[in-house]
Amino acid sequence: MATDRTDFLIIGSGIAGLRAAIGLAAAGHVIILTKAEASEGNTGYAQGGIAAALGDDDSPALHAADTIRAGDGLCDESAVRVLVEQGVVYVRELLEWGARFDRGSDGRPALGREAAHTVRRVLHAGDATGREIGRVLYQRVRALGAVSTINHAMVTELLIDDGTVSGARYIDQRGGTREIRARATLLATGGAGQVFRETTNPSVATGDGVALAFRAGARIADLEFVQFHPTALNRVGAPRFLISEALRGEGARLVNKRGEPFMTRYHADGDLAPRDVVARSIVREMDRTGGLVFLAVAHLDAAYISNRFPTIAATCRGVGLDLARDPIPVGPAAHYMMGGVESDQWGRTSRPGLFAAGEAACTGVHGANRLASNSLLEGLVFGARAAMAMPGPLEPAEEKADRRRMPAPSAPGASGLPSGHTLPAWRMSLTDVRELMWQCAGLFRTREGLAQAIERLDLACLLEREERSRSSSGTEVGKYHRRVSLLTVARLIAGAALRREESRGAHFREDFPERDDNNWRFHAVDQQEPQTGR
Repeated sequence: MATDRTDFLIIGSGIAGLRAAIGLAAAGHVIILTKAEASEGNTGYAQGGIAAALGDDDSPALHAADTIRAGDGLCDESAVRVLVEQGVVYVRELLEWGARFDRGSDGRPALGREAAHTVRRVLHAGDATGREIGRVLYQRVRALGAVSTINHAMVTELLIDDGTVSGARYIDQRGGTREIRARATLLATGGAGQVFRETTNPSVATGDGVALAFRAGARIADLEFVQFHPTALNRVGAPRFLISEALRGEGARLVNKRGEPFMTRYHADGDLAPRDVVARSIVREMDRTGGLVFLAVAHLDAAYISNRFPTIAATCRGVGLDLARDPIPVGPAAHYMMGGVESDQWGRTSRPGLFAAGEAACTGVHGANRLASNSLLEGLVFGARAAMAMPGPLEPAEEKADRRRMPAPSAPGASGLPSGHTLPAWRMSLTDVRELMWQCAGLFRTREGLAQAIERLDLACLLEREERSRSSSGTEVGKYHRRVSLLTVARLIAGAALRREESRGAHFREDFPERDDNNWRFHAVDQQEPQTGR
């Protein structure tokens, strides 16, 4: 097996991975592995913007207060302070590097407002902010001789030597198996929206980093908290394209099939209520009226809307809708994981040598529900901080008092079948998995539905292992690992959601509809012994 060596290995090429690569280039050679093209991933799909306290009426303290309120009692407040204070520094750095954010008549960055923000603080580049930030960062990475990128690399395993992560094994574009040995490894693999039938995420968002870290014995936290964006395009035959929350920040209204605004029925903040509230309210309104919910924009200036949101306007035209004039049918879709690989404020995980940043990580900064436009900021800030820590001592993150390890879970399907049972002939497709998760572990959850999901996912994992024993080619092994990553993360989400017997933020249990601070105000952590099979 071919083995390469580098000082630092980054898995993933979104905002966290690229910012980390820029910071590490002066300390040694860096290799970035990405399973598609370097430009693919959630960063490029982020429309609304990046939040930072740059306005005259704003401050990091106010940004922190909004973040903590949205997090529904579960934010790590020290991590929040790092995010909002360092966020100002790193967003200004983007401006110095040439990020083309929209500007007002005074030449300063134009600031938008989104749900649960008390002031305008969201910088944006039209409705393609993530793409613009990715452009700036990738342009700088390409100019760094110390950074190499390998595309179409499917990472299948983290390498562990004497308890320390020492690199990764991957399958290359030709189906060959290779290893990269590195002093320190960063997981910046993004989210797992593809676990669900309805999602705003690209096809690569299958939770690989979380699955890799879990199999390597790292601690995983808060996977029950999955944010469902309330306004994805909801049109038969069209992809679930994100309709940015920034539209509501500019005055767009949610209306029912009769054209009636309805959000004040469910929350005092109306259309700018927290995302979890808006998402569930849309479903309840559809159930109440027996019809779709729409985003109404026609009362706003048509030219302004078309110019401010050109990407959304073009997508709507592609399905026969005029964003500025027609009611746009919308509905919730899986959007963001608040949970992930447990990490500290420097990206350190519980495994020496392994770091995590961005959506794949869980610092606790988002609590139970992420504040809008804090995701790009998180990747930027904690990617930069991980780069500062990776050349230093390879120490594991310290366990915090508000983290509670749960009974060690087995690998999905590891318990096997009950005595006397045999594997069925059928095999769940990934479409089946996504449908199961949407129905049983989506916006509204119950004990019965989650238990059903866990049983079926465990069986699916057993079938995958049986199939793996008959596969030999690199291509087939790669397909196996893609499926197992998605199944593993789906099973961890369902298990965490079944365990948390309360409703908090994005996690809503119909059988436990109230928040329960007495019993559940902590971050629940899963961890297993590392799997090192070849």
